[in-house]
Amino acid sequence: MAMDAERRQAELIEQFSAQAAALSSSAPQLAALVLEATSHPALFAFSELLSLPALSKLTGTQYASSLDVLRLFAYGTLKDYKSNSGTLPALLPDQVRKLKQLSVLTLAESTKVLPYDQLMQELDVSNVRELEDFLINECMYSGIVRGKLDQVRRCFEVQFATGRDLTPDQLNNMIDTLSDWLGTSDNLLHQIQEKIKWADTMSEVNKKHQKEFEDKVEEAKKSIKADIDLRGHDDFLSEPGGIMDFEEDRIRPKRRRQPMA
Repeated sequence: MAMDAERRQAELIEQFSAQAAALSSSAPQLAALVLEATSHPALFAFSELLSLPALSKLTGTQYASSLDVLRLFAYGTLKDYKSNSGTLPALLPDQVRKLKQLSVLTLAESTKVLPYDQLMQELDVSNVRELEDFLINECMYSGIVRGKLDQVRRCFEVQFATGRDLTPDQLNNMIDTLSDWLGTSDNLLHQIQEKIKWADTMSEVNKKHQKEFEDKVEEAKKSIKADIDLRGHDDFLSEPGGIMDFEEDRIRPKRRRQPMA
């Protein structure tokens, strides 16, 4: 389901990007395209459209406010719109609904338990019934969030929420975080490689010591065998301290001490 939504988002962005490129010479048509994109029921990502060279041509024209609207839908909330309504054009009902949906996504980024009172204030909703209808019909049914409505605790428990566009500052922070992580990973990898190198070295040293020991044992065996072959097996056994002497000492009767009178 999430993959289908992401694919749909990519298709819509590609579609609007192609239209913007085709309309790059007409500011009124580009402004109309922004209105269409911000009203589309299935589009929830706008930063890529905001970066299109064609739309940047609206800067300094009478339609420059369309860029402000697009920026609002990329990074802002309904509360932001209300704070700047004097400098922004009036929104259509579809745009208001979309901005409310985006506001829910923004709230879900910071916490997974959203109190009804906070939601009603952020979404400009007057009662719980209206809030729950909006969360069910406009958020959960559209697939942008999944969660549970808790009427006893008066809160919405978020289990999943579609991510919003990253602001330039958020993107820079993410790049810094990833860069730090990459540096830490490189250091860790270097330490692991050094440990592996040390283990390989110690393994070779141990193998060398084992080989030297085995060679000494083999030399000792050869030396004993050569000595036996040189002097003869019987001479070796009968020489003082040899096996025969030991056997004779073992079987020779011992003299007993006579008892004292």
